[in-house]
Amino acid sequence: MLTEELVVDARLPVGPAISPDGRRVAYGEMPGRTIWVVDVDGDAPPRELGQGIDPKWSPDSRYVYFRTEGQLHREPVEGGGRRSWSGEAAAYLPLADHHTVAVLSPDPDESDPWVWSEAAGRHRLRLLDVRSGEVYTPEVFQGRHAAEVAERPGGGMLAVLTQESPDPGDLMPRLHLFDPATGETRELGACAVPAGSLTWWEAVDGWHVAYVATTPPGPVGGNAVLDVALTDGKHRNLTEGLPFCPLTLTSGGLVLVADGLDAAIHRLDPVTRRLVELLRLTGQAFWLTADADGATVAVARSEAYEPRSVFAGPVQGPLVRRTDTAPELRAIEWGAQERLSYRGHDGLDLDGLLVLPPGKSRDDGPFSLVTFAHGGPYGRWADQLLLQHHEPAQWLAGDGHAVFLPNPRGGQGHGHAFAANGTVGREEWQDVITGIDLLIERGIAAPDRLGIGGYSHGGYLAAWAVGQTDRFKAALVGAGISDWGMLAATGEFGPFEAALGGSHGWEGRGPHPHDERSPISYASRIRTPVLIVHGAQDTNVPLGQAEFLHRALRRFGVEHEFVVYPREGHAIAERNHRIDLLRRTRSWFRRLR
Repeated sequence: MLTEELVVDARLPVGPAISPDGRRVAYGEMPGRTIWVVDVDGDAPPRELGQGIDPKWSPDSRYVYFRTEGQLHREPVEGGGRRSWSGEAAAYLPLADHHTVAVLSPDPDESDPWVWSEAAGRHRLRLLDVRSGEVYTPEVFQGRHAAEVAERPGGGMLAVLTQESPDPGDLMPRLHLFDPATGETRELGACAVPAGSLTWWEAVDGWHVAYVATTPPGPVGGNAVLDVALTDGKHRNLTEGLPFCPLTLTSGGLVLVADGLDAAIHRLDPVTRRLVELLRLTGQAFWLTADADGATVAVARSEAYEPRSVFAGPVQGPLVRRTDTAPELRAIEWGAQERLSYRGHDGLDLDGLLVLPPGKSRDDGPFSLVTFAHGGPYGRWADQLLLQHHEPAQWLAGDGHAVFLPNPRGGQGHGHAFAANGTVGREEWQDVITGIDLLIERGIAAPDRLGIGGYSHGGYLAAWAVGQTDRFKAALVGAGISDWGMLAATGEFGPFEAALGGSHGWEGRGPHPHDERSPISYASRIRTPVLIVHGAQDTNVPLGQAEFLHRALRRFGVEHEFVVYPREGHAIAERNHRIDLLRRTRSWFRRLR
């Protein structure tokens, strides 16, 4: 039987990193902080290396580096002989000279007040000599926040992404080159936002630096691969017009992409600079990592009835499962998970998933239907096992509901044009309700037993839905947005939220475009019972968003429950809180029975 404890205690691999020689994979595990190493070939079980996070390999593949709070560690791959260095390392990269580690960390700050103008928290590039333990801090980048670093294969030049400040909503990233041997720097100009996944790759005309960012001009839309040739320093979009979305880059010019309900590995062609598909991956994929020449890869994958595992092998396949961290889940009878294709009200092609109660088929309908919206909005539902509190499809199906997981426009997996199509609360909402009506028409969903829920942007859509119609008998708003203007002013991604909401509150007396798109503006219409859940320390969508909705529902006498989880951020992490949330989720949607 599927229990809350079974869900939250299932161990899942995170952050795999393949060794430069392609022989082994290091990875972390959640819940917990254990580092493991497993061979790419053979049947030997994984070996526990130690407690920590963020494993990375030395260039000679002899050592695994990893972090704990306030320390960086290096452990021989066979275990024993660990060395440790004290000091905060927000990010780090072992360099090809075998004795230097590039570290990004802030200056020590003993000041209690937070003084914005004094640049507290900015990370600086530092070079740790692992032989002596000495740290050298180059005076480069004019006090900017160092966000990411990548070394040219074979050693030498570093590419460094910087921001004006540590603010995640910073809209002024820049790209630099830095030579650790000479101290020389070169500016490569402003980047698209938000830049990340910095990688070197070699084309016919020499070395290039590439990164992933929102398709210019941004900040709303689909991801793109931006490429910078060192010969001219221009930033070029290599994925313009393509019907899929790049996720991450890695060695050998490899690109992991979201493609509909699945994923794929592509390679940047050194002649044409276009993406060439090498291997399709059914379901969801995370953290593509490759050996030094991009011939052998590892990736974490999940399919419809299989939890996330590490797979490894040749880049063109086949990839072989190398971890089995949650075998206890194989005893569970899952609900049938179906792929859906349908068209929006304007004819746009859409997809999604339908999960039925275990042992049931469409012929057993109509069922109570819970629609669960994904986050983002630039997220998606892939054809993976969806079980956790923020994606509880199988958890709710196990309680007798059918679950609809729509991928409305504005999301990931169908290219930039799809992601940039429409306005929050308008076209995306029409895509969701069109899918619900289709399931009712086909006899799968009972029209008088509908529920809706979601987290983050999915929470926004749930709050929006109940202000637009009284068709839903229960709703869950998890870490959701109720007021775009307030979120633009107080959320850590303020400029991006303003682009989605359409305006800032300081743009005159109003009414503003964000008022029309905010669920709080329609709170007086809500009649649906609403469960509001939020982390007390959420900086992405601050707690005030939930409090605003709670006070409005209290004012208008709407049945609701407001649950705040102390110490939690945007994601709920503590075991007891996750168990509580799973229980509350099932209990709340039993109103549909």
